[in-house]
Amino acid sequence: MPQKRPLILVTNDDGVTAPGIRALIDVMNEVGDVVVVAPDSPQSGMGHAITINSTLYCDPVVINNNAPQKEYSCSGTPVDCVKMASREILDRKPDLCVSGINHGSNSAINVIYSGTMSAAVEAGIEGIPAIGFSLLDYSMEANFEPSKKYVKIIVENVLKNGLPKGVVLNVNIPKLTQEDIKGIKICRQANAHWVEEFDKRTNPMGREYYWLSGEFINEDKGEDTDEWALHHGYISIVPTQFDLTAHHFIQELNNWSLHD
Repeated sequence: MPQKRPLILVTNDDGVTAPGIRALIDVMNEVGDVVVVAPDSPQSGMGHAITINSTLYCDPVVINNNAPQKEYSCSGTPVDCVKMASREILDRKPDLCVSGINHGSNSAINVIYSGTMSAAVEAGIEGIPAIGFSLLDYSMEANFEPSKKYVKIIVENVLKNGLPKGVVLNVNIPKLTQEDIKGIKICRQANAHWVEEFDKRTNPMGREYYWLSGEFINEDKGEDTDEWALHHGYISIVPTQFDLTAHHFIQELNNWSLHD
């Protein structure tokens, strides 16, 4: 009896037509049965936002007539897409959710803001093994071919070995040729942050507006971080969880005078 192919949910934050998700879909079709539920427009930087004050639309789309996957275009956020897939579109829980391939880095503190990773985290909350993939190239003409080999290796390992409950993988891929990628490193999230600035301007009607800009600062000198790996030619994998509890501070907090 032939082995049943895994059901794989594919989403992203750059939109259903973005080159990154099309590359990810190509790889996932080699691995399992694919259903795509992705935003109808770019949703970068949305984090874990959900739509609660307006209606949601989720429509079947055909982007490639020869492709085997089913696809849906959703008017909501990446997290909305995962919720919609789980509750309205799929007839069973998927064996895996993959998000990406994002156009740009989601290493270090960027994971907090990332719609790509928030979609994966939402899947993890719902008990679905999940991976977020990002390529360190913001261009819509980015070359995703070197990523495909490693995406498939990581996906097959997750399907084979599983993930602990509540843990998802944050995978970042350097902008290098396949020959120049040195391999994969398991990492921790670097202690890095953005020093942000607002570029203040005035429109022709006299109203002030702002563009957010800033500088990324990595103060972490460790050689076990995602930033170190990426800057030295490695793909980084950081196991990520949605439990934000500062467990190391609980005991000290219990010693505070908080009770009458």
